[in-house]
Amino acid sequence: MNLFRLIRRLLPLLFLVGLGWFLWRKVGPVLGELNEASSLNPQVTVTHNTVLTQVEALGRLELVRYRFKDVVEYKRRTYRFLPESKVALVVAGEAVGCIDLRKLRPQDVVLEGDSVVRVSLPAPELCSFQINHNQSRVFSTENGFFQDAELVDEGYKYAEAQVRNAALQSGILPATQRNAEQILVPMLRTLTGRRVILGQQMTLPKAGPKQ
Repeated sequence: MNLFRLIRRLLPLLFLVGLGWFLWRKVGPVLGELNEASSLNPQVTVTHNTVLTQVEALGRLELVRYRFKDVVEYKRRTYRFLPESKVALVVAGEAVGCIDLRKLRPQDVVLEGDSVVRVSLPAPELCSFQINHNQSRVFSTENGFFQDAELVDEGYKYAEAQVRNAALQSGILPATQRNAEQILVPMLRTLTGRRVILGQQMTLPKAGPKQ
C-alpha cells in the first residue's frame, strides 16, 4: 500500500520530466538554428548627430618641441590632526614653441631696393604644453582618505604647470626664434629672390593706470 502511494506521488513528477524532455527534443534544434542565424547576421542600429561648433583659422608655425620626464611628489594637508596626503607620479610631458603668423602685418614686410626684404616676425610663443598621460603613471599614493582620484588629478595639474616652467627655463623661446630663422630665411629667399633679413615686431609698452 505504501508503495502504491509512493508511485502515485511520483507519477506527476515523472510525467513533467518526460514532457520536458519531449519538448526539448522537438524545440531545441529550432532554437539552435535561430541562435546561429542571429549570431551570423547581427543587426546594429547607430543614431548620431554631428554638429560643427567652431571653425578656427590656424596660423601658428610650430618650430620646436621639448619633451620632459619627471618624478613629481605632490603633497596636500587637509586637516591638522591627520597626516598629509601624498601622491608620487612618473610624468612625461611636452611643450611646443611657435610663431603665430596671423599676427604678421603688412607693415612688417619691407622691400629695400631690388635686393633686400626685411621681415619683422611676431615674438615667439609657448603655444602649448601638456602631460602625455599615455606615458605617465601613478607610482604611489599615501593617506588619500578616499580622495585618491582628486589627489592624483591635482598632482597632474601641478606637473603640467611644471612642464611650462621647465620649458621656459630651458630656453624654448630663443630656440623657437633660431629655428624660425633657419626655416624661413631660405624659404623666403627662394620665393622672393632677395636677401632676407628677419627681425622682431616692435611691441609698444602697455599704458599704466591713469593717475
